[in-house]
This record gives sequence, structure tokens and C-alpha cells, in this order.
Amino acid sequence: MQEILDAILAGQYDAVGALAIPEHYRGVTVHADEVGMFEGLSSREKDPRKSLHIDDVATPELGPGEAIVAVMASAINYNTVWTSIFEPLPTFGFLKRYGRLSPLAKRHDLPYHVVGSDLAGVVLRTGPGVHAWKPGDRVVAHCLSVELESPDGHNDTMMDPEQRIWGFETNFGGLAELALVKSNQLMPMPAHLTWEEAASPGLVNSTAYRQLVSRNGAGMKQGDTVLIWGASGGLGSYATQFALNGGATPVCVVSSPEKAEIVREMGAECVIDRTAEDYKFWRDEQTQDPREWKRFGAKIRELTGGDDPDIVFEHPGRETFGASVYVARRGGTIATCASTSGFMHEFDNRYLWMNLKRIIGSHFANYREAWEANRLVDKGLIHPTLSKVYPLDETGQAAIDVHTNAHQGKVGVLALAPREGLGVVNHERREKHLAEIHRFRGV
Repeated sequence: MQEILDAILAGQYDAVGALAIPEHYRGVTVHADEVGMFEGLSSREKDPRKSLHIDDVATPELGPGEAIVAVMASAINYNTVWTSIFEPLPTFGFLKRYGRLSPLAKRHDLPYHVVGSDLAGVVLRTGPGVHAWKPGDRVVAHCLSVELESPDGHNDTMMDPEQRIWGFETNFGGLAELALVKSNQLMPMPAHLTWEEAASPGLVNSTAYRQLVSRNGAGMKQGDTVLIWGASGGLGSYATQFALNGGATPVCVVSSPEKAEIVREMGAECVIDRTAEDYKFWRDEQTQDPREWKRFGAKIRELTGGDDPDIVFEHPGRETFGASVYVARRGGTIATCASTSGFMHEFDNRYLWMNLKRIIGSHFANYREAWEANRLVDKGLIHPTLSKVYPLDETGQAAIDVHTNAHQGKVGVLALAPREGLGVVNHERREKHLAEIHRFRGV
């Protein structure tokens, strides 16, 4: 592994194809024999530092249409948190079902799961049938793993019955020194970014693009008012940028004065600190309070000059969904991609059907959407929102930061990269965008 790292750090990318790939590598794993370790605890009491391990794992066999990538940096997503606390189900069920699909997929069904759904790195090997990528290419990866053997996936790969999230529903993910990906997960690494910056947008940037911008999602247009929950976080910070960049007005909901300042630094003017306003959408575990929905809606109209949201960018789920349905304008859209506060949503359906609103489910992105989202990063129109970076050995701490909402933007993880700040090859473009990069990193 050291020879590979030395070649990459020296910028000798063309040389890596001639180097031997190690038989083992270090990866962040969960273990099948530990899925019961948190029984009896609430979600918040479950500690990823106890379940995430750094193991030496066997390098998987390279198959057709695949690539092995040397991972310089990765990042934490909420799916890694779910994996680490074995909620809502242990991911070993995903791996077992995938393993039954084909002899090639059987490689993924192991008693350990190498996790992670982001990476920036260098292609080391490609399998048969891969022509668009070669050893030495600097790449980032989006996390859609799709078989594309069904006609259902050929208009939109997210509709394929055998689509999975790499590193969550498949093995050999990006929180490791090496990763196994399908070649159609690869995209060019933006040349003005460091390894850790380039690794951080992949999942969340593509998810936000489909959910908010794509016609498969909310189809945002100029002039729209967009309510964005968790607007300073890993997902919401990209939605905020897409709204500002696309001529919409974001209404950014955050949970502290510090996070409010972050979105104002991004350029948002309509900001709600939900903690300061003390919204209590639930009276108790079973009962919501419509008066609080109305108070929240009044605050939005106060900030927007009387406009209700055309689009609600939803991902907290149970805690906020009733309010989201209520405050959307007549004919408006609630686009949802996650449920970090709970999966069982409740809302008053009168406000949906009588006001002709729509709920759209959105899940990650197809290759085209991921490519377009990455292209905007490459052009310097969307910037990584990276708040903190940990070494691979401290991935558990990185995960608990996300689990406890003690982060802004994305939390990065260095894999092979020995320190932050490496990997830039276009220094002129970086200098052009340096102020924005620093601003969006909270510097």
C-alpha cells in the first residue's frame, strides 16, 4: 500500500497501474455477531464508537464492469450512522439478499460489512468491459450501485429493482483504504479541491440535486420559495446552495445561532432558528399541535413577505412532517428523502388533498443527476460544506458527531491521505474560488 500512496502523493498517477494491489487493506467495519450489542437502548444512547471497527480485510476479486480505487478520503453520511447502530435493521440482511442475486454478488455476503458511501481517490484497476476509466484516473464516486438487467431501470436507474446504495446495501464501501465500485459510479474529481473536500459532496449533493432540482424531484424553478430543514447540515447545505444558485428563495431552518450564521454566510436571508423560536410540533409522543404549525407558517410568511413555500425540502421525518404538509402553499410540493427523527409520519390529510399538494419520495440520484451535481462542483458553482475531518482510526467519533447533530455540513475522513490539504492539481481555479471554499467550510 505504501508504494501506491507514494506514487499518488508524488503525482505519478500513471504509475499506479503497474503496482501490485495489496491482498488486504484497512477498512471501517461492523460485525454480524455484534448486531445485538445495543438491545434495550434508545437510538440516542447507541454509540457508533463501540460498533465501528478498523479491520484488515481481504481485497475483493475484481469483476466485470468494476474498479478498485485507492481511497484518499471519504465522509460520514447518516446511512453510516444507521449501519453503526443497526437501525432500522442490521445491514447484513441487505448483504445476504444481494449475495443471492449472482455468483459475483455473493462476494458481498460476509460476516463483516465495510461501510461508507463517499470517496475521492485514484483508480488502481478496472475489470473487463470498462473502457471509460483507467488506472491513474482521479475520481470521486456516487453511491448508486445498479444491475440494469431490468427494463424498469432504463428511463431512470433509481427505478431499477436491483438498485442499492453502495457501502450501505453493498459491501466494500468508501471508509477504507481501498474500495470496490461499479465503473458507472465514477465521476471526475474536481481539480481545484483537496481529497477531503472532493469526497464530501458525493451522496448529499446528488441527493439534494434530485430531490430539489431534477424533474424527478420537486423541479425547482426561478422565483420559488423553498423551505429547507436542517439547512446548515450535510444535506440541507447543498439544498441551500441549489436554491440560491437557481434563483429561488431559501427559507433556512436551523437549530442554533451558530448554524444560523453559517447559512447567512452562504447568502441566505430568510433564516429560522427553531430552538430560539421554541417550536413544539408535538404535545406528547402521540399528539401534534396544529397551533404550532400555524405559528411556524406565520413566521415563514413574515420572512418572505407573505409567501408560503412552493417546495418543502423534507428529511427530518416524523418530528417535522405534519408541519411541512401544513405550511406548503396550495399546489405546493413536499419532497422527502429521509426520516432521521422517525419513519412513521403523521399529518392532517385535509391540508394535502383539499389544497392540492403533492408528496414526492426521492432517493439518492441516477448517474446523470449525480454527474450534473458533480459538474456544478467542478465549475465552482456549488462548494463542499465540510466542517471537520478525522483520520480513519477515529471514524467512530466522526459518526457520533453526525449521530448527535454536533456538526455543520459534512464530516470528512482521511483514508490514505496522510493529512488535509492534499490533492489539488488546478491551483489557478482553486485561487479563483478560494474565498467561497473557505466560507463554505466555515473558515
